[in-house]
Amino acid sequence: MADVAFIGLGVMGYPMAAHLQNKGGHKVTVYNRTAAKAQSWVKEHGGAHAPTPREAAAGKNFVFACVGNDDDLRSVTLGEDGAFQSMKEGAVFIDNTTASAEVARELAEEARKRDFGFIDAPVSGGQAGAENGILTVMCGGEEAVFERAKPVIESFARMVGLMGPAGAGQLTKMINQICIAGLVQGLAEGIHFGQKAGLDIEKVVDVISKGAAGSWQMENRHKTMNQGTYDFGFAVDWMRKDLGICLAEADRNGASLPVTALVDQFYKDVQKMGGRRWDTSSLLARLAK
Repeated sequence: MADVAFIGLGVMGYPMAAHLQNKGGHKVTVYNRTAAKAQSWVKEHGGAHAPTPREAAAGKNFVFACVGNDDDLRSVTLGEDGAFQSMKEGAVFIDNTTASAEVARELAEEARKRDFGFIDAPVSGGQAGAENGILTVMCGGEEAVFERAKPVIESFARMVGLMGPAGAGQLTKMINQICIAGLVQGLAEGIHFGQKAGLDIEKVVDVISKGAAGSWQMENRHKTMNQGTYDFGFAVDWMRKDLGICLAEADRNGASLPVTALVDQFYKDVQKMGGRRWDTSSLLARLAK
């Protein structure tokens, strides 16, 4: 059992922190910007809550964060009441935020100066993966630090891998989102085509999902897409944030991402349709309008 802090109790962080407490058996202290949510978490799962990231992180072996973006991350780490102000020597900060590789490298260097470890560890698997404790976690950092953190991360994951040095976890998550964007657009176009052709989409998917066209998106999203239901899952706003990170990194490293850029604009159209909180599979709604 380890003393653990978890910063950020959003859709993903709330159940992830719960798995650390209940499945991992760790002693967890939580912080959330809205204190009432932290209090509710403690009432439901036990543990403790703190009024600032600094107080949550003090004396802990491992400190997790899952917040919105680079600016949020800098605030809860480097701010006056940030976790980095109180972390003890030899501790490990594990960042589950989907953020830029640039901020990951920045925070890793700052952690090194302060004599504690840092792992950028964005996750994939969505809300359901977080709730069921079966997330995929892509990590960047030093191998020795990763090996210490891995057993704790496994409390909410089914796959935890070290991708390389600081920033490599975030770069891998970018690839994950690039691939998803193309898959969802292809699935949306396929279902749209089938509907226009008068085919039974369930019969079509039952056949093609067993061949080369099969994917997680097809298996898990085709039914709701065919029904035009999108009020769940990974929000379009979040996907646009992630794709923006991908495109910004591509500008830096010279990668060409024409399909990703196009799908990002399609998601912009979905936002204009009122679908900011719709699931990413709502690309079909744009075609069907």
